[in-house]
Amino acid sequence: MTVRDVIDVLGAEVVYEADLDAEILSACGSDMMSDVLAFVKDQSVLLTGLVNPQVVRTADMMDMHCIVFVRGKSPDQTIIDLASERGITILKSGFRMFTACGRLYEAGLRGGNNI
Repeated sequence: MTVRDVIDVLGAEVVYEADLDAEILSACGSDMMSDVLAFVKDQSVLLTGLVNPQVVRTADMMDMHCIVFVRGKSPDQTIIDLASERGITILKSGFRMFTACGRLYEAGLRGGNNI
């Protein structure tokens, strides 16, 4: 799966485009960045409803290619600029986290080894 596929599956809006052809191997859904840092490994996309710069910093530390803001949440320019600096694609989806994760799972995307 690629970022383009994630866009299609979630009907997502591209907020910032880094590499839409980046390969997505797994996903994580969380609003708690401490849990992402503590328990998540080998993730390629982060789904979250938390809209602050810490999300981008966390995704960068975990070598994620893409962040999907769920529930129609919109990142501000600070978040977009930080994602641009880090080369992380930002998407926005109207789905709730449970539904977004379920749709990606149904499309064949799985969690990482530690989930």
